[in-house]
Amino acid sequence: MTGRTDTALIIGDMQTGILANYPFSRAPVSPMRSLVRAARAHGILVVFVRTELRASGADVSENNTLFTAFHRAGPLFHEGSGETDISPRLAPQPEDVVITKRRTSAFVGTELELVLRAHHVESLALTGVATSAMVAGTLYDALDRDYRATVLSDACADAEADVHDFFMERVFPGRGARVMTVESWLSEL
Repeated sequence: MTGRTDTALIIGDMQTGILANYPFSRAPVSPMRSLVRAARAHGILVVFVRTELRASGADVSENNTLFTAFHRAGPLFHEGSGETDISPRLAPQPEDVVITKRRTSAFVGTELELVLRAHHVESLALTGVATSAMVAGTLYDALDRDYRATVLSDACADAEADVHDFFMERVFPGRGARVMTVESWLSEL
């Protein structure tokens, strides 16, 4: 690491199982690889977030239909299945942080905020899949916790392109987030 900044790059749900089973999720991989290299070179904390549920279902309430469906779908989101590993194409390094989440937001029930505070992070650059799920949930929680937030539009994807565009053009800016491309963000480093 060449230095320390007040920024963290959050990369959400870029797991082997998701990439293998949801074709839309592959689009951000190439821009993310550039982001990860640049972030590390500039001393920016890189945080990978993955969704992982206990195979026993102990962390899944029947009241939560989405996560119940994820759990019942088989090992795709099951802890220890290998499907929840971060894609080798993004290859977390020892200086990176990997956070396991069991809900949509990377903040809910995780140590993310502890890690960010330990690194004096005040600004987040958010990426990942899906735009309307992990990215949105994490963004809302980040803004409620008073982080400055930027969403990198071409390093996010959603199963429906129009939903992705709606969040990027209307919802996220309306919530107070900056929305920009990877290239624009990198030019500010």
